Amino acid sequence: MRVVLQRSKAAKVVVADQIIGQIDSGLVLLVGVTHGDTIDDAAYLAEKIVNLRIFEDENEKMNHSLLDVGGSILSVSQFTLYGDCRKGRRPNFMDAARPEEANELYEAFNEELRKKGIHTETGQFGAMMDVQLTNDGPVTLILESKK
Repeated sequence: MRVVLQRSKAAKVVVADQIIGQIDSGLVLLVGVTHGDTIDDAAYLAEKIVNLRIFEDENEKMNHSLLDVGGSILSVSQFTLYGDCRKGRRPNFMDAARPEEANELYEAFNEELRKKGIHTETGQFGAMMDVQLTNDGPVTLILESKK
């Protein structure tokens, strides 16, 4: 699994002019699933994300985690994270998991976040979404469950 994480002051997902997910401060996660990913990958990334010390303390040092600051998560499925652009001019998405497999792991990942006490909102799997956020910092990181 691959996650692009952005620290955010506010974020929302809109589908067909309806807000379907919205948070105040916390993290926006773009979540991609590849072949062979398992629930262990989802659990590993959920644990890593909620405990990453990427929020500033009183001395403006990144010493606090999402759990420490009581932030929320807006999780958005994003198969294009596995787009391969090395050849030609059109991305190849062969490394992205099939939708059925990807949705199952995406949902499991979100449930792992909720089990850790994090308020987690989501986008709509497979939908055309407008994702709006106010990036905080900006802080943007890429995490992968496998090397």
